[in-house]
Amino acid sequence: MADTLGAACKLCRREGMKLFLKGERCFTPKCAVDPNRRPYPPGPHQQRRRKTSEYGLQLREKQKARHIYGILERQFRRHFAEAERLTGATGENLLRILEMRLDNVVYRLGFADSRAQARQLVTHGHFTVDGRKAAVPSHIVKPGDVIAVSPRARELEYFKVLAPDLARRQIPAWLLQDAAAMSGRVLRAPGRDEIDSALHEQLIVEYYSR
Repeated sequence: MADTLGAACKLCRREGMKLFLKGERCFTPKCAVDPNRRPYPPGPHQQRRRKTSEYGLQLREKQKARHIYGILERQFRRHFAEAERLTGATGENLLRILEMRLDNVVYRLGFADSRAQARQLVTHGHFTVDGRKAAVPSHIVKPGDVIAVSPRARELEYFKVLAPDLARRQIPAWLLQDAAAMSGRVLRAPGRDEIDSALHEQLIVEYYSR
């Protein structure tokens, strides 16, 4: 499995906003995106921002989406090509595909504190989709699919500690969580208003349309 290397907090500073890449740390004073700490991008001589070009805005939005969902360029481009083939607005289709990746659904159901942790859990084979082992984070789930912690994984200390707190986690309306069974069901594809990622998807469409 390929993954983005480097310090996750630097990615948030580069985009100038919280991408929620570090789980609970993002909600503490230790978060790198704090106006009282370093309100400028990482790297030398970054304290003074220059005016960003139209291309720069499009590039940064595409990079922001990649970092939020933890996807490398080749796979992100494949998702975009798939979004173009579907009917409807390409940008909304893209966000819907990203949201319905298995690793993101595991994160949204509250089984992981971050998408990076969700990818690791999925890759290690700790989840099933409709009763079958699923170890591919990029697998696109469908309405009606049931995602569950595998019986063997439930014996792990991580899931034993997680179980009492699972029911208190906030779950989006397009998913249904069954905390007692440590599972969740995809009710439907999410609408644009149900995707809380602070992204301007039209800029991403314009980037790939150049």
